[in-house]
Order: sequence, then C-alpha cells, then structure tokens
Amino acid sequence: MQEKHNLQATSSLSEWLSYLENSHFKAIDLGLERIKAVANELDVLNPAPFVITVGGTNGKGTTCRLLETMLLKAGLRVGVYSSPHLLRYNERVRIQNQELPDEAHTQSFAYIEARKTQSLTYFEFTTLSALYLFKQAKLDVVILEVGLGGRLDATNIVDNNLAVITSIDIDHVDFLGSSREQIAFEKAGIFRAGKPVVIGEPDVPAAMLAHAGLLGCELACRDKDWSFAQKADSWTWQNQKVRLENLPICRIPLQNAATALAAVQFMPVQISEEIIRQSLQEVELAGRFQRINAERLVPLATLVRRSVESLPQIIIDVGHNPHAARYLAGKLIELKQKTSQKITAVCGILKDKDSEGVLSPLLPIIDKWHCVTLEGARGQSGSNLFVTLKNLANKQQIPFHGESENSVESGIISAISQMDNNEILLVFGSFHTVTRFLELL
Repeated sequence: MQEKHNLQATSSLSEWLSYLENSHFKAIDLGLERIKAVANELDVLNPAPFVITVGGTNGKGTTCRLLETMLLKAGLRVGVYSSPHLLRYNERVRIQNQELPDEAHTQSFAYIEARKTQSLTYFEFTTLSALYLFKQAKLDVVILEVGLGGRLDATNIVDNNLAVITSIDIDHVDFLGSSREQIAFEKAGIFRAGKPVVIGEPDVPAAMLAHAGLLGCELACRDKDWSFAQKADSWTWQNQKVRLENLPICRIPLQNAATALAAVQFMPVQISEEIIRQSLQEVELAGRFQRINAERLVPLATLVRRSVESLPQIIIDVGHNPHAARYLAGKLIELKQKTSQKITAVCGILKDKDSEGVLSPLLPIIDKWHCVTLEGARGQSGSNLFVTLKNLANKQQIPFHGESENSVESGIISAISQMDNNEILLVFGSFHTVTRFLELL
C-alpha cells in the first residue's frame, strides 16, 4: 500500500486521479470486503430511496441513459454512476443530468481519504465517492452501472430495488470465466432476494435463471414476459398488460431501449406513454455508433489540411468485444445497403481483448483498414493487430486492404488522406481508440 499523499480538497482533480490510480497494489482487485468496510464507515450504502443496478456485457450505458431520461422527465431527482469515461472523469457521475465541477470530486475524495481504513483500487474509491455525492444531493433514484461482472464489482455493495441485465456474452475472461454460464453467474450476483429483475438477453443461461429462482426474484425476461419488434421506421413494444405501437426509432440500440422500457413497470413512479415517446426521441450517448457533426470537425480539418466539407462522414463506436462487434456489423450493413458508401476503419484494440472475435464479423464489410497502436500496459501495437487481421482475412478468404500505424492520430491522418467526402470513416475497437480521436477534436 502506498503512503498517503498530502493532497487536500483544494488539490487538482488530475493530482487526485493520479494518486488513486497508483494507491493500491493492483488495478483490479475484485471483492467487496474492503470497500464495504469503508462504505459502512462513511454511511453511503443507502444513497437514495430507490436504486437500480444495471449489469451486462454490452448496452449498460445506453440502458442507463434512457432510464435516466425517463425518470428525469417524470420529475424525479436522479443520479447516475457510469464507467469508463471518454474525455473527462467528471462524465462518470451525473446528478440531474449534469456533470459536477472538479471541486465537488476533490472535496469528496479528500473526505473519503481522511476516513478510509482500507487500501482501495481506483474504481472502488471512485465508487464510494459517487455514492457519497449522491447521498449529499438527496436524490430520489440512483442508477449504478456495473463496472466488471457483478457479484464482486464495487457497485454491488449497494442493495438495489431493481436489477437489470442487458446482454450476456464472452468478455473479461480472466476475471469472469470463459463460458456464458460462468459469466452469467457472476452477473447474476447483482440480484437481491424478492426484488424484480429485468433481463434483456434473449438467450438467458441456466445459471442466471437458477440464481434468480433461488432468491425468489420477480423475473421479466425478453421474449417471454415482454418483447419488441422493429418495422421500417418505427417499432413496437409489449408485455402482458401494455402494447406500445409506432414508437420512434431512437439513437441507441433498440434492444437496450426495449430493456429500459421493460424496467418501467418497476419504477417508483408511473412513467406515461408520452414521457416514453419523448425520451426515445431525445436519448443518445456519446461513443455508441455516434455520427460526428461537421461543426465539431474544424480542428481535424486543420490537422489534415482539408476543408470540413471535404472530410468523410465519421462514425465512432466504443465496441470492444465480439457481441458489440456483431451489433456494429449489423448497423454498417444497413448503412451500406442504403448508401453503397465505402467504409474505412481506424481500429485499435487492447491486447487482452478477443481481437479475432471483434474483427471477424466486420471483415466482409470494411473496405480498408488502418490498424493503430494503443499506448499503456494493455495496449496492442498496430503491427500486431494488422497481422491478426491479415491472417483472419486469409483464413476467411476475404480480400484485405490495410496498413498499420503507430498511433490513433497517424491512423486518422493516413485514412483521411486516402478518402473522399462521400465515404465513411469508422473509428472503433476500444474506449481508448475513441477517446484519443475525440481528443483531436
């Protein structure tokens, strides 16, 4: 354990975050004993009268976002804790749809640091800080996005009133196991005895259902207790009591929107159909198949020495596992069918991710690849990713056009230099890849 810094509430947020990143002997240290002991001392285990915990492999952020939007429109005071962030730590804690100033976080950090009796990881410490800030704000509802797994994740120290599972697929195998059954058991760790559980995964592993049965949870499962169907320009959602027709197509994945609607029946207040429709029209979340508006591209145009009008269309996506890649592939196929546009990808993937599983569904769709190096201990070189991609293309007998670059920035510059404005540039593969691109803007 590192000795305590002489940091104060007035120290900068960057100084505090640097300290927290290095204050525990390992970055990920799953288990609830240490953090729960500190949470009890701080009295933050009940941050609001109603708590929703959202777990799953993919779709947690967008599901949280729609729940937040609907609850705010219903007049409740709402806090959301999510991770990771794209550009600023402040993105992780929202109160009434607002990020907090640096000073709020540093004061919270100083308060916790002065009272903690255990060594904590970065995520454990920041989770406690979020709970402390939520409690001070006297909220009606807190939405907690699980960081990793569920059972041993720091967010699981709080007993929720409602658990939501968005999807289940293979990811974080070093911590959660290599099978869907093992992973499902870990994610089911957020269930509470007798409390409702909404599951958006259509193929629910037996381990998850068994755990819910053992705890006597009230289950609301996709395609059994509720369902949805997409039409050309609208969609329908229904359960045994309600049918909502001609819903607006939203800017988040429909399966995640549908999962959030399934949770509506368990909310602490009634959510009207009007609020649902308004929320669907407004909801969006940065980095999830997000199109970058032209006005944001001025710095990039300066960097590549082109006019904004001459730049390709740019889409960013933080998807970094096979499940997310399959969804992304589906969206790109839809786009190509409508526009016949060529797609170039700038792709960077961490070395502890399933690169082949991410790349495989996208290989037949992407016309040109720029494999880029990601920095840090978990970073993978662009040249390694290039070799993986080329071997995969040969195995699948798919024509391959690509090159490797030593940074996201050089990959972006190289890609745009070879593209016309009627083409699409996709920046994807990791939060790190998308974050570096956004920093260029």
